[in-house]
Parts: sequence; C-alpha cells; structure tokens
Amino acid sequence: MRQTTNMTFDYRRSLQRRMRAMHSLYEDACDSMNLEQVNHFEREGVLPIAFSLIHQLLIEDGTLPFAGGPAQLFNDEWAEKMGLEIWDHGKHKTVDEMVHQRIGDYEAFRELQTLVFAKTEAFLLEINPESLGDIVVPAPYGPGVASTFSARVGGDLGISRSDAIECWIYQHGLRHMGEIELARALVGLGGMTS
Repeated sequence: MRQTTNMTFDYRRSLQRRMRAMHSLYEDACDSMNLEQVNHFEREGVLPIAFSLIHQLLIEDGTLPFAGGPAQLFNDEWAEKMGLEIWDHGKHKTVDEMVHQRIGDYEAFRELQTLVFAKTEAFLLEINPESLGDIVVPAPYGPGVASTFSARVGGDLGISRSDAIECWIYQHGLRHMGEIELARALVGLGGMTS
C-alpha cells in the first residue's frame, strides 16, 4: 500500500531552484578557494573546510538513493583519486577524528562535486511530483534515525521523499555552507551571500 501526502508541482519547481542555488554557493566558494585554504588547520577542535566540503558531498551522494534517486558515485577509487586523508563522510565520527580530514587533489574533488550536483539536479527534474509525499522512512524510527533532524521533521507516518530531500540534502548543505562561510574568515576570505 502506498502511503503519501499531497504535494504540488510548484513545490517541486521551488525545490529545484533552491537546490541549484545551494549548489551554486558551493561552486562559488570552491572557485574562490585554493587547496591550502581548504585544508587549513586552525587549531584542535576546529574542523577544516575540507571536512565540510567532503562531508556535504558524500552525504548528498549517499542519501540520494534512499530518497529514490540514482546510485552513489563515491567509492574507494574516488577516495584515492581525491587523496582523502579519511575515506568517510564522518557522520558517525568525532570532531577529534575528523579534524584530520584533508583533500589531496582539489581538481578531483571538484570533478566529483560536479557529477554529484548534476545527478541530484537531474533527479529533481525527472521526479514525479506525486511521489514527493511518498514515505521513504516509515515511523517509528530506529535508533540510527530517531535522533536526526529529519525525524523531527517527519510526520506521523514517517519521513516523506520531500522531507528526505529537504533534510538530507538541501538543509544539510546549507548548514555546512554556514560552517564554510565562518571558516573562510579564518583564512582571510569573505562570506558567500549578503
């Protein structure tokens, strides 16, 4: 039986525009940073920009299939190609562990970023608007989901496809863009928007 809530086509178009805008912030930020700035280590307990960039990208890439989108692109070959210090998105690791995240090949990172962003945006163009209310994570939630922001957003039936895309990709991406904007100040760069 299909569980669904009512969503409109206008919402889908809004989500497409917002996702493109969020991606453009990452593209602009990356265009205006070099590898030294991205990997800058301020002090213990302060994550480098590299962490936020890798974390956002790998979460977007890895959660899109759970929302009904295409398969994950990231694998060991990409991790090696990008020269990642830690081959993990870091969601379940500590700050003390992830403070060591570094990117070795910035161009390879940008290549994967371009592919993941294009994959997400293509999925949003093709998605059936009527499926946005479909429940992709039913309630009650297990321990791995119960403490997440998306569980707070999800309705009585569970987390809908639109909630998943909004929480796991869009809102998550904006949250980490805020971290990147703050960290850019530590390396002498400005913010991304006014």
